[in-house]
Amino acid sequence: MGFPGTWMTESQSVVYRVVPKCACSTIGQILYYSDQGQFFDGDIHDSTTGLHKWAQEASQPLIEKTVKQRNAYAFTCVRNPYTRILSSFFDKICGIQRNGRRYRGNLVPLLVQKYGIEVGGEDGKQEFDQIASFRRFLLFARDTIRFKKPMEPDIHWSAMSGHISTFIVNGGRYDQIFFTEDFNTGMQKVLDRIPTRHAVDLKTIPRFNESEGHGPKRLHPVEDYFDDLSKHLVWEIYKRDFQLFKYDFDNPGNKMPLGEVDLDEVHAKLGD
Repeated sequence: MGFPGTWMTESQSVVYRVVPKCACSTIGQILYYSDQGQFFDGDIHDSTTGLHKWAQEASQPLIEKTVKQRNAYAFTCVRNPYTRILSSFFDKICGIQRNGRRYRGNLVPLLVQKYGIEVGGEDGKQEFDQIASFRRFLLFARDTIRFKKPMEPDIHWSAMSGHISTFIVNGGRYDQIFFTEDFNTGMQKVLDRIPTRHAVDLKTIPRFNESEGHGPKRLHPVEDYFDDLSKHLVWEIYKRDFQLFKYDFDNPGNKMPLGEVDLDEVHAKLGD
């Protein structure tokens, strides 16, 4: 299995387990900059040099050795499950991707046909009932995760704990897990713990939100999208995420965590 979704600086100063929809573009660019002294020109997910990635075969033995010997600081970043699934809907389902096409080809037509979802027309710019469509998407996301139908779950809406656990199960250990909602504080703690060839000033670096502008703008407060049934589905999918990463299930309008992540608890519960 190895360490899917794991990135490491070329200088082997730090290891990062990518969790989709949790500031991964910004984190990747910061790591790239800390080694290279410049940002990658384009979406960092497309880079093939300047960062070691598990998806690049030549990087695998280096990542595996560093992680298993715990020679580098290892971290990841999490996000409120309510805002993460909403972001996935607007970006991946309603949005036109950077290749000019819909995400995963026939996925959106399937959702329109089988779940009655609207996405704002061909270009995603027409008005539609965002709340009704999102709640139908939530049913689909639950079906993919619980029953693997009508397709396997997608990385952008599968549980964070699932992504994070592969690193632990295969022999890694996190030194830190921080919150997207308090990004600068958490990222600064990482930077304070690692050697960097080039200093990073978090106050001045841009936010690399590669999904921004792909889809329609969210028109309502987060809590308006989640009625009792929606909350039940969210709990069914993300129960472990709420519990391990201390987010507020009862109030979708509160995006902030209720406490710090207990790393020992995360390793104990995700390591079996």
